[in-house]
Amino acid sequence: MLWNVTQTLLTGLASTVEIFFLTLLFALPLGLVIAFGSMSKWQPLRFLTANQEKLGGFTRWLAGIRPVSAICNFLVWIVRGTPLMLQLIGFFYIPGIIGHNIWPSGDTGRMMATVVAFSLNYACYFSVIYRGGIQSVPVGQREAGQVLGMTKSQIFFKITLMQMIKRIVPPMSNEIITLVKDTSLARIIAVYELTFTGYSFMKSSGLVWPLFYTGVFYLLFVGILTIFFNFLERKLDYFR
Repeated sequence: MLWNVTQTLLTGLASTVEIFFLTLLFALPLGLVIAFGSMSKWQPLRFLTANQEKLGGFTRWLAGIRPVSAICNFLVWIVRGTPLMLQLIGFFYIPGIIGHNIWPSGDTGRMMATVVAFSLNYACYFSVIYRGGIQSVPVGQREAGQVLGMTKSQIFFKITLMQMIKRIVPPMSNEIITLVKDTSLARIIAVYELTFTGYSFMKSSGLVWPLFYTGVFYLLFVGILTIFFNFLERKLDYFR
């Protein structure tokens, strides 16, 4: 019996792992884009400040608007301020409710909606961590790069990025480990992941222990990630 349950749970674990890695694949770069967007200083109405003497309060406010930064910060506020479960339900059901279902039928559509919702959610959380890491690098180091004649891209990749990675590994590891457990929320839209698989034994056979048995798989998954991040932190110690 134990072996049969284990085999079934391994099938659910495969879906959990798929959600996990696909989410990271999209959320990590998207989070960096959102972080840069939130730090954008582009002011399209800055020309209004040409005549400083006639500037009113409202005009000065218009001139200071940074639309890219405002949009990115608003998106982060919405995503961080609402439950992931609610976002998942919205992404999957709302397109169909308004008559424009964008998801394929069956398990494929459910998995796609899950990955999109998870990716956007975690990208917003990652963006805050990225931004904190970038802003924590001393300005003097970037200025030193400019003095040496380095381009902005060289300064970012050779000075800012590597130091940022060192600073963000601990908070990023926490978010990524949380993602492992958050994959269980996919059962809300009937994605056959690990927790859903364990719960199915309660409905079909009246067995409760397989649901708790899923905790062993989560612990092993998190344990592997913990070992990896500890190794990564040790490798980045030379940035001290």
